[in-house]
Amino acid sequence: MTQELRGMRVGILATDGVERVELDQPRGAMHGAGAKTEILSLHDGEIQARQSDLDAAGTFPVDRLVADVSIDDYHALLLPGGTMNPDQLRMDRDAVQFVKDFMASEKPVASICHGPWTLAEADAVRGRRLTSWPSIRTDLRNAGAEVIADQEVVVDGQLVTSRGPADLPAFCAAVVERFARAYDPMPS
Repeated sequence: MTQELRGMRVGILATDGVERVELDQPRGAMHGAGAKTEILSLHDGEIQARQSDLDAAGTFPVDRLVADVSIDDYHALLLPGGTMNPDQLRMDRDAVQFVKDFMASEKPVASICHGPWTLAEADAVRGRRLTSWPSIRTDLRNAGAEVIADQEVVVDGQLVTSRGPADLPAFCAAVVERFARAYDPMPS
C-alpha cells in the first residue's frame, strides 16, 4: 500500500442516486494511498446508491452536510456520477457554491460520468478541457468547455475527468497521481 495521500482530506459530494461504483472505487483508491474521505450531502443520514442508474445498490452514510462545510476543510474534492445525483446537486445552492468555491481555490477536483453537470452549474467548466458521459457533453459545450470524447481520462490543471464506469481503473490512478502532486499537508 502506498501512502502518497497520507493525511489528505477529500470531500466526496454526493446525494441520492449516486452511482455506487463511481464513489466506491475512487474512494478505495484514495484510502489505499492514505487519504481520509468524508461524504458530503444535501441531507443527513444515508444516501441511496444506484447501479447503472436503475437498480438499488445500498446506501452510504453521510458524514457532513455540504451547507455546514468549508472548502478549507478539504484538500481535494470528488464528484461521482449517476444521473440523479448531480441533477439534484446542481439544484442546491449550497452544493453549487461549494463546487464553485472549490474550483476557484485551485485545489484538485475529480469528476466522472454525469458528475461534471454540477461543475457546469457552478460555471466552472468555461475554457476547460474535460470528458464526461456522452449525454451531457452538449451541456458542457454550451457551458464553455472543450469536451474530449475519445479519452478515458482528461486532466486539465486541477481538474481530472472521466467518461464512466469502464474508465474507473484509469480514473482512479489519475486521481491519486493528481491529488498527490497538488497535496500540501495542512497542519493538524
